[in-house]
Amino acid sequence: MAIVKMKKLKLMTASSQREELLRELMLLGCVEVSHMPQPEDGENGFLSRVEVPDQVRHRTEQTLLANSIAVLKKYAPEKGGMGALLSPLPDVKTEDLLDETSLAADLDLAQEILSLDERIRKNGIEKNAALVEIQGMGPWTGLDLPMEVSGTETAAIVRGTMPAAVDIAAAQAALADSAELSELMVVSSDKSFHYLVLISHREQLDAAQAVLRSLGFAAMSTSEYRGTAAEIIERDEKAIAAGELDNAECCRKLEEMAQHREKLKLRFDTLTTLIARADAESRILCTESVSLFEGWVPAEREADLAAVLEKYDAAWETEDPAEEEYPAVPVKLKNGKLSRSLNAVTEMYSLPAYDGIDPNPYMAPFFIFFYGMMMADMGYGLLMILVCLLVLKKKKPAGTMRNFFELFLWCGISTLGWGAITGGFFGDAPYQVAKILNPETTFQGLPALISPLEDTVMILIGAVAMGFVHIVTGMAIGFADNLKRGDWKTAVNDQLAWWVVFAGIGCAVLGLGPWVLALGGVLVVAGSFLTGEGIGKITGIFGSLYNNVTGYFGDLLSYARLMALMLAGSVIAQVFNTLGAIPGNIIFFLVISIAGNALNLGLNLLGCFVHDLRLQCLEFFGKFYKDGGIPFRPLNIQTRYFNIADYKEEL
Repeated sequence: MAIVKMKKLKLMTASSQREELLRELMLLGCVEVSHMPQPEDGENGFLSRVEVPDQVRHRTEQTLLANSIAVLKKYAPEKGGMGALLSPLPDVKTEDLLDETSLAADLDLAQEILSLDERIRKNGIEKNAALVEIQGMGPWTGLDLPMEVSGTETAAIVRGTMPAAVDIAAAQAALADSAELSELMVVSSDKSFHYLVLISHREQLDAAQAVLRSLGFAAMSTSEYRGTAAEIIERDEKAIAAGELDNAECCRKLEEMAQHREKLKLRFDTLTTLIARADAESRILCTESVSLFEGWVPAEREADLAAVLEKYDAAWETEDPAEEEYPAVPVKLKNGKLSRSLNAVTEMYSLPAYDGIDPNPYMAPFFIFFYGMMMADMGYGLLMILVCLLVLKKKKPAGTMRNFFELFLWCGISTLGWGAITGGFFGDAPYQVAKILNPETTFQGLPALISPLEDTVMILIGAVAMGFVHIVTGMAIGFADNLKRGDWKTAVNDQLAWWVVFAGIGCAVLGLGPWVLALGGVLVVAGSFLTGEGIGKITGIFGSLYNNVTGYFGDLLSYARLMALMLAGSVIAQVFNTLGAIPGNIIFFLVISIAGNALNLGLNLLGCFVHDLRLQCLEFFGKFYKDGGIPFRPLNIQTRYFNIADYKEEL
């Protein structure tokens, strides 16, 4: 239930055993290999960085496998549906995952898959080009003259187009006036263009084209074509048909290769482990005979590490990190089932510093309680519980995904409880259904201890009161941490003095006199003198008063969002239910109510999470939290497509 204590590891082993040792450390899964800085010239100059040529190659191979899996998904999709979505990852043994004997053959298979996909894409490009060419040749099929023929020694043949609005007779007349040894023939016409052939004596060709250009004539380049338009179209159609046949054959082969999909996925995960080992190896310094490691290991796993290292020619030691090293010490959180679900929230903000406090055990009850208060609907809570239980049981997610679903499971339970308090079940759906089925019913809805629409002021006061408890809890954590560090001056100035002020305000409101409040004022002044220096002892008093009074007042007002979101969610649900009930038809009501409540649930799932997160990160964390922790990333087995049956993830 705290930040795991880390040990700094220094290890020297024979270079010949380096790769095998890294493999063992990966299976152990509790050692982070740190990046050792390259020694400067003259300082341990005999050491050099380990060269890992396979590092880039493995990444390239993994990309090849990923692309081949994507191709198979495109041409031979896996069976989908809710069953597939909720199915857990298939199990595989560690020895099968780390087996590299078939890697080369599987990479060849992946390359063949990509080659088939490339053939299909190339055929598609050629088909599009052929279709464009067929479309371009269509108007010229009436001309029984090879397209590459451009004339004789004395006569030139020019093909071109002219806007359909131009009168061909007038164009022919204008051509006859300017170039009498020229002739303009119409091959075909459509709504946009006339398709023409100009035959002219070469000496008059320029004059003829000048006349026709003034009428919109555009010459056509035909040097890349061979044969008549009809022959070109026939050739393109045959090419398209051949390409379609080739594509069908390629698709058939890809569908057959889909049987190897799982093997390719396994090899992808195999390469993930190889890349992780290569990355770790690249952080090591070595000579021809000796390799030097530095890293971190949880103190609780030191005995496990010792058992592994006994099998190797290795000299090693562990030590507690010095205080000046704390910023570089990786952070690992260890929590129970309830508080570990908040790991996802903490990681979204920032991990605590190594010498800080794990906020999850303290934050968990508040986060879950506040979330349920804002949602406050039994129907929504039941849906959240059922979905989360279904995913956790069927999908068996791990890591961050598991934490999220566990968190929403607890929040669903809280939502159900608050829904029972407010009487909400998809808004006021039970009341509306009863009224539609029996307009004379006396049923007024589910019983409620608190009504969001009628007890708004009371809910607001309760929200601010719970916010006060939340803030004071954060202050208490900070107070204990300051005393633990021996910083009693900050404890007096930042926490104790203001607790007395709060108590004094309460006493004054209850008519018990101003003496406690006066004592709090004295402590505020004393705290500023204790923590300030020079003139800061005086100015610190005014700064402390202004910052803390406005700060605490603003923090307390922030908890009004608990009431606001409870009210908003309840009103939106009731609005949709009321709209659905207007026609008095149960089918119409169900359609509108289900659609509206689905929208309301989606908005609230996100909105309540964001606002709850804000209350924790700003109002709560600000009282004690020291962030900036570096996540602990041990050399371990990470997979995308498989679950390692005999490899237990550390919680």
